[in-house]
Amino acid sequence: MVENRPLQSVMSHGILILGIVVIIFPIYIAFVASTHRQEDALSTVHGWFGKELVENYTRVLKYGKADSVGAPVSRMIWNSLVMALGIVVGKISISILSAYAIVYFRFPFRRFFFWIIFMTLMLPVEVRILPTYKVVSDLGLLNTHTGLVLPLIASATATFLFRQFYLTVPNELAEAARVDGAGPFRFFLDVLLPLSRTNIAALFVILFIYGWNQYLWPLIITTDTDMTTIVMATNQMLTVMDGIPDWTNVMATAMLALLPPVIVVVVMQRMFIKGLIETEK
Repeated sequence: MVENRPLQSVMSHGILILGIVVIIFPIYIAFVASTHRQEDALSTVHGWFGKELVENYTRVLKYGKADSVGAPVSRMIWNSLVMALGIVVGKISISILSAYAIVYFRFPFRRFFFWIIFMTLMLPVEVRILPTYKVVSDLGLLNTHTGLVLPLIASATATFLFRQFYLTVPNELAEAARVDGAGPFRFFLDVLLPLSRTNIAALFVILFIYGWNQYLWPLIITTDTDMTTIVMATNQMLTVMDGIPDWTNVMATAMLALLPPVIVVVVMQRMFIKGLIETEK
């Protein structure tokens, strides 16, 4: 039985509140800066919102950088969204099928192939970036959404997680499905997929944020401004020749870049937590 200790409770809540303040304060300052004019944002640090919120956000969504060079932020958000969702769907689809094959099918070198997949975790992205670029270039996929997504859809981590979960599923379920006349595909759709929904939700959140925050790969394979992602744009807006960055544009773009991951986390929070901590399905 856990004892009720008021002092300990107050200290715990105080630490949590302090942590929230530390995290929220920079976001608050960025949001406040995005609501002021450029000259006001540079003159002093404001603690309250300005009157240019609608104008600033409308400008970056329609035109992007102040010098009108590059794609509008709305286009960048679309590129990032396509990339993130493509990576999520690709990784989960391939991983869940490969884990299903490894656990429920008997074929030569089954365990060997699993460990080959698992060993790819030891190879950082930078090791395979040049050969991957060469393959994508030869296939004519530079400056395309397919080129952004396709090289990143394999996931040893997701395969491992699905495999470990399938190993905990009682064999009696597979035997019962076989007795009822269900084939392998029907067993996968009607039994394993419903049981895997919390795992899929947890991986969806993690992989969406992973895909949304990609910077190096889009930077290498995209030269067309219409294919710029919003994470790339935030850095590009800071690069100004013989001038001062438009901090209102930068902060507005940064705040817009935060919205989709935050929405995904908030909407799927309950399923995400279940997928990480639930042991009995």
